[in-house]
Amino acid sequence: MFFFDPLYLLFAAPALLVMFYAQAKVRSAYGKYSKVRNMKGITGYEAARALLSVHGMGDVRIEESKGLLTDHYDPRGKVLRFSKDIYGNASVASLGIVAHEVGHALQDQQGYAPMKLRAGLVPVANLGSTLGYVLFILGVIVGVAGLVWAGVALFSLAVLFSLVTLPVELDASRRAKQMLQSTGLVVSGEEGRATAAVLSAAALTYVAALLQAVASLAYFIFLATGMGRRD
Repeated sequence: MFFFDPLYLLFAAPALLVMFYAQAKVRSAYGKYSKVRNMKGITGYEAARALLSVHGMGDVRIEESKGLLTDHYDPRGKVLRFSKDIYGNASVASLGIVAHEVGHALQDQQGYAPMKLRAGLVPVANLGSTLGYVLFILGVIVGVAGLVWAGVALFSLAVLFSLVTLPVELDASRRAKQMLQSTGLVVSGEEGRATAAVLSAAALTYVAALLQAVASLAYFIFLATGMGRRD
């Protein structure tokens, strides 16, 4: 069956290896530095409030969310949400993760173009990742190349979303490092390297996600092209 096509592994294996490596790096960096108290002794909430204040973003709310590493910025509600372990924990890892999400809030405040583009792509990316896959599978089952290519086109929107997401995340991490240094929340060089390790590990997961999306698209195009040759 198509669903278990071993050929897919030839396309996906490199991306899967990067994903496994990225997840291991995140677990390692977070596991290590979530246990190391930052030198300022401030919680994630306190760090977020301080960074928002420096950049004149007092209107951005801060909330505690459920789950582990569920931290994110919601541009629609102007809300920063941090998991319990980040919100109330005075760790080095909390500093890195909080600063990254505040970086997204700063992007929003400044009208950062890639972030605005990503927000606009959310609905079409969701459509492409679901309906595109359905049309592709249906086209393969019934042997209609037109449906297959329609699925490929829709799935391409999800790949485009991953492509746009990467620079948005990398820029947020760049801003995070700068903010932590300029505000003095990171005291020593060692602490700076520790927060950078947390941010770099998280960024690698977005690289892996993009590689996975591209690998899947390449596989779909390969099959679609093969169907076209048989027609």
